[in-house]
Amino acid sequence: MAAPPLGVFLMLRRMSLTADVLAHGILPGVAAGFLVAGLSLPAMAFGGLVAGLLVAVGAGALSRATGGREDASLAALYLVALAAGVAMVSMRGGAVELTNLLFGSVLGVDDGALLLMAGAASLTLLALALAWRPLVLECFDPNFAAAVGARGAGWHLGFLGLVVLNLLAAFQALGTLMAVGLMMLPAIAARHWARQVGGMAYASVAIAMVASAAGLLLSFHADVPAGPAVVLCAGLAWLVSVVAGPVDGLLARLVRRRHLAG
Repeated sequence: MAAPPLGVFLMLRRMSLTADVLAHGILPGVAAGFLVAGLSLPAMAFGGLVAGLLVAVGAGALSRATGGREDASLAALYLVALAAGVAMVSMRGGAVELTNLLFGSVLGVDDGALLLMAGAASLTLLALALAWRPLVLECFDPNFAAAVGARGAGWHLGFLGLVVLNLLAAFQALGTLMAVGLMMLPAIAARHWARQVGGMAYASVAIAMVASAAGLLLSFHADVPAGPAVVLCAGLAWLVSVVAGPVDGLLARLVRRRHLAG
C-alpha cells in the first residue's frame, strides 16, 4: 500500500532506477547486522536503514563536491555496496542465508517483520498526506517550487528516506533484489490507467495488491520463490497495461490512429 505511490513519484521525477540503487545500497548494512547479531531483524533493519541513508545522501554530496552527475555517483555506490554486502554475508553465512537476503523468504516473515511493514506503511502514508502537494510541485515545476520557497532539498531527502524505509521493510519477504519490483512495476503500469497523480497512486496500489496475491498463489502452486513470483505477476500486469491501458496503451493508440485516419 505504501511502496507503489513512492514509485509513482520516482517515475514522475525520472528517478526510477534510484530505487534499484537504494535497494542494493541497504545490503551492506543488512549484512553488517547479520554479522553482528545473526538473523536478528532489529539489527539487520537498523544496519540497512543506516546504509541506505548513507547511499542516498552520499551520492548527492559526492556529485556536488566533485561536479559530477548524481546518477554516476549512485551507480558507483550501488556496485560497491552490492559487492560488499555479498562478501560480508559470505564471510559468516552460507548460500541459504545469502539467498534469503537477496531474494527473501515468505516463510521467514514473523510478527516482528509484519510489525515493521505495518509501521513503515503507516508512517509513509501519513508522510505522503503531509508532503503530497510539495512533492507534486517538485515533479512538474521545480523552478516554481524553488521560487515560492518550497524547500525542495528537504522534501527530496525526506522522500528518499521513505524509499529506503519501505525497501528495508520489504527485504525479509522479497529480498533486497526483489523489493524494488513491487515499488516500481505497479507504478509504471499505473500511468496507463490514469492521468492524474492521485489516480496513478490508487491504480498502483490496486495493481500491487493483485500482483502480491497472485504471486503468492503462483509461488505455492508452482513451487517457485515468492519474491520472483510476485515481481513476475507485477511484470505481467505492466505488460497488460502497456497493451490494453486506456492512457497511451498500444490498443488505445491504434484505435485513435484509425479514428483520425477515418
